[in-house]
Amino acid sequence: MEIDLVPMNLPGDRDELIRFLTGNDFPFHGGGRLTIGEVEDRISGGRFEGPDHAGFWINVDTLGRVGYAVLDDLTDGAPLFDLRLAAKYRRRSLGSPVLNALTTHVFSSMPEVNRFEGNTRSDNIAMRRTFVRAGFIQEACYRDGWPVAGRVPMASFGYAILRRDWESGTTTPLE
Repeated sequence: MEIDLVPMNLPGDRDELIRFLTGNDFPFHGGGRLTIGEVEDRISGGRFEGPDHAGFWINVDTLGRVGYAVLDDLTDGAPLFDLRLAAKYRRRSLGSPVLNALTTHVFSSMPEVNRFEGNTRSDNIAMRRTFVRAGFIQEACYRDGWPVAGRVPMASFGYAILRRDWESGTTTPLE
């Protein structure tokens, strides 16, 4: 399986991004399906591009465009990511290969970055397994750290991979 990360081109990709985010539910992202207005606000607010953000379409050679990833906090040396797969491509074992491709992109194109981070809700078991399969280690648990519309906040888990672990193919245990 070949995975390509294609930089988003805004405003050229605006309509496709709106279709993607309004046409899919994202149950583990706190808000579910977004409205056109919410997506437009995110685009105009610089959520997908700028000095601190970079958006990428995720293309898989055998499937086409399956989702997107946004890198955040690019200026602080430890970027985070937001990964969203279209509903029809979930549960197809794409998470780990996509996260591996994203990790390779970060460490290959950003020599100043020594750690790459991500967070997920405590009940997102698939993403928690994806982190582990991709060599990330759970480093944090934030109790009531993930707001959930109409419900009590849930725990959030923080994961990270170090450049040296990515380069060596090993996982350094927590000390």
